Amino acid sequence: MLQKRYLVLEDGSYYEGYALGSNKLTKGEIVFNTAMTGYQETISDPSYTGQIITFTYPLIGNYGINRDDFESLIPTLNGVVVKEACDYPSHFRKQKTLNDVLIEYEIPGISGVDTRSITRKIRNYGVLKATFTDNKEDIQRLTEDLKVIELPRDEVKAVSTKTPYVSTGYDLSVVLVDFGKKQNIVRELNSRGCNVIVVPYNTTAEEIIRMSPDGIMLSNGPGNPEEIEVAIEMLKGILGKMPFFGICLGHQIFALSQGASAFKMKFGHRGANHPVKDLKSGKVALTSQNHGYAIDKDSLVNTELEITHIAINDGTIEGLKHKSLPAFSVQYHPEAAPGPTDSNYLFDEFIEMMHHFKTKEFLTNA
Repeated sequence: MLQKRYLVLEDGSYYEGYALGSNKLTKGEIVFNTAMTGYQETISDPSYTGQIITFTYPLIGNYGINRDDFESLIPTLNGVVVKEACDYPSHFRKQKTLNDVLIEYEIPGISGVDTRSITRKIRNYGVLKATFTDNKEDIQRLTEDLKVIELPRDEVKAVSTKTPYVSTGYDLSVVLVDFGKKQNIVRELNSRGCNVIVVPYNTTAEEIIRMSPDGIMLSNGPGNPEEIEVAIEMLKGILGKMPFFGICLGHQIFALSQGASAFKMKFGHRGANHPVKDLKSGKVALTSQNHGYAIDKDSLVNTELEITHIAINDGTIEGLKHKSLPAFSVQYHPEAAPGPTDSNYLFDEFIEMMHHFKTKEFLTNA
């Protein structure tokens, strides 16, 4: 017989379903993801650290989970909510089920709930705190607890690498500052011949300069960019000394380092089908996104930053570049495992920028 489980939200509502994954029940900010595929990459994306993911696609786990498609070694999300979890996946690469992996990494989940209702609630009222319980009598107490608890705010420190390491290439050298990177960023750089030096989030500008890289990247990651002051100060000491490319949280830190400000979105962008317009070419790309903060347009007025991309759905900023320095960033994920791949040309632009800077062509063409 299936074990009952309840998803409890801070507004007093709850959803009755069936236990999925671990019995180690947790709390977190509940969000929704609209992607139709890529659930393995999603649950292993460190940008979801501490969050509970509601999958809007009704069937999750149908092609199983394999050892190669993880975006981090250890998933760090706090829960999974699905309409239906597949117990018997079918795919030639599958090695484990969704339930197996959630149990292995002590991640609780719930199935058999109305994910459309949860998604509409988050869209209408914004992200909420949530938790799980297997005891219906605990719901009222947990609701009161959720109203007053403070969720952890040190997510980047928890998921960033503790020591530098190298993923070997043969041409250009790139320092990747790890705020909770997706592994496909390293893969994309390696595939283009880059030697990637992955460093902790609190690495100083002086330490990076001593490594003599051809360029620097700031990765994606969880949480509020304004709380990562050490990285904002580091980037101020780096820009102009080498080409820069920022992704997601790295994009936000880039903007903050130049005097802009960020704000928390009502329910964020999380999915694999977000249309983004390139203001220079006029082309629209479908993008993979996962962020709860965005850069305030009005805060760019007195900065040296120029908007390069905007979100079609809500007009928020999706890309920036510096007006005079070799530096650009995007809010979305051009590495986008498992896709779409419309935007991975940005890695080629970064490679080209490093080659130009290395030969001083950038200075000549500026």
